[in-house]
Amino acid sequence: MTYRKINFILLVILTVCILSGVSYFSVSSVNKIFPKIKSLILTHYYFHKFSFNDDEYISENQKKLDVLHYDLSFDLFPGQKYFKASAQITGIILDHSITSLDLNFHDNFEIKAVYLNDLATIYQNSGTSFSIPLENNITDTFRIKIIYNGTPKRVGLEGFVFGERNGYSLVYTLSEPNYASSWFPCNDIPNDKSLIDMRITNDSSKVSVSNGRLINILTNDDRKTYHWKTYYPVSTYLVALYSADYEEFSEEYTSLDGNLTMPVNYYVLPDKLEKSKVDFSEHTDILKVFAKLFGEYPFIKEKYGVAEFLWTMGAMENQTITGVSSGLIGGKKFFNDYLIHELAHHWWGNAVGPDTWKDIWLNEGFSTYSEALYFEVKHGKEALQSTMKKKYFRRFSGTLSDPEPNIFSSTVYNKGGWVLHMLRWEVGDSSFFKILKNFFETYKYSNASTNDFIEVAQNISGKNLDDFFHQWLDYEGEIKVKFNWSVVQNAAGYKTEIFIEQDQENPEHYSFPLETIFQLVNGNQIRKIYYINSKETNINIETEDKIESVLLDPDGWLLGTFREEFSSK
Repeated sequence: MTYRKINFILLVILTVCILSGVSYFSVSSVNKIFPKIKSLILTHYYFHKFSFNDDEYISENQKKLDVLHYDLSFDLFPGQKYFKASAQITGIILDHSITSLDLNFHDNFEIKAVYLNDLATIYQNSGTSFSIPLENNITDTFRIKIIYNGTPKRVGLEGFVFGERNGYSLVYTLSEPNYASSWFPCNDIPNDKSLIDMRITNDSSKVSVSNGRLINILTNDDRKTYHWKTYYPVSTYLVALYSADYEEFSEEYTSLDGNLTMPVNYYVLPDKLEKSKVDFSEHTDILKVFAKLFGEYPFIKEKYGVAEFLWTMGAMENQTITGVSSGLIGGKKFFNDYLIHELAHHWWGNAVGPDTWKDIWLNEGFSTYSEALYFEVKHGKEALQSTMKKKYFRRFSGTLSDPEPNIFSSTVYNKGGWVLHMLRWEVGDSSFFKILKNFFETYKYSNASTNDFIEVAQNISGKNLDDFFHQWLDYEGEIKVKFNWSVVQNAAGYKTEIFIEQDQENPEHYSFPLETIFQLVNGNQIRKIYYINSKETNINIETEDKIESVLLDPDGWLLGTFREEFSSK
């Protein structure tokens, strides 16, 4: 998910200047400076703090279930902001010591009937908990059917929304992190992935979209039902429903081996059609780049899609059907990084899901770094460096190993991306990209923890990375170095001594490979890499010609600041 608070006042001022064509603020000048403006206005992340408590939301019994399949049906009535629904849930009991089948389901709906293995049953529904008592003769497999109706609450970032824009009805969902239960009963744990059948009924003028492949469209008088089906498992927070007066267009993606083709489908309201054709035009290129970097697109037997929705704060990577805010569709490709980020999630977050919400940096940090990798492939090393600079803040609060309650913080996104950038520098390009591919292949269609990733990284690189991950995942902040250097002439030439001191409070010192450029007075450069593993470090180098300047971390591989103090030259 990309989630940013836009300063609309400055954007309005900018837009007025562009449209009015004032002489001192031409369109060409805006195009030149827009990246800087965007960096200042748009890329500063502000995130809600989610103070959810998994121990309160998820019962111990829920962890002893494995849901295999959800069969969901929604009959929508947008004018009344109301739906009629049914959910059939098939699963396995992993531990027969449990005395109830526990799920998550908000208690604001009118429940018409509940069945367990085709028999009517009693139940309890309070707050976000839904529970069915078990008899002693229950089999390993259970099948629950719940028929219900009502108006869903808007919870979390959005939940289930009956919305409208410019007279157009638009129904959509956004369930991350734990709000799928606000519109259907589920085992709302990210590591309990399941297959989905989704049937959405609305007025015949509406186009309805969900995860997976479209199986059929059935028309009954003035009502139309779309049936979507997944062939790959989905986490509950990525289950999606969209229904609106969509205009559709599509492209085709061909797998890297040339054997498979896949539709890339777009759904937007009529006034966004032409603009979206410009903004969405890079998706097949992005798919190809990521397939080469990480492995083939993991849902190639289904689709990739983008649907316009009304959430004003960004985009959401619902599996195979990303939701993109109307405000991001402007026909200028100003928000391409959002689209890159959401598509990257289909490798990191969707195919390889988080084991728990504490592992969310594996979603967001990986997708953030994927933005930089894409720009590097398309535009070179300078694009990689400039992208990472934009994702650097002087203070990242909280840790990646325990991000709650603020699981959508800039630490999770941007510091998470920086950890991958620094891992690449630590192990080298060859090992780094092997790590990504191996991690993806090992855990796709399932879930992974941070420890799982560390194990893959160590096995592929052959290095002990315990200290690397400990310092970057378990501590706040970044490297802070101050240094000075001096030159002394001797019989052989010149001896230069550099004194480096780490100035951050916690940890006392980071360990890292530090590239250093020594600029000689004759115009030549010397590049060396030193491994820093103490609070204070002295480096000596002898040269025939005099050194006139010293530059630490010239290519920006390290999350930190390197401040030169007085030096004797």
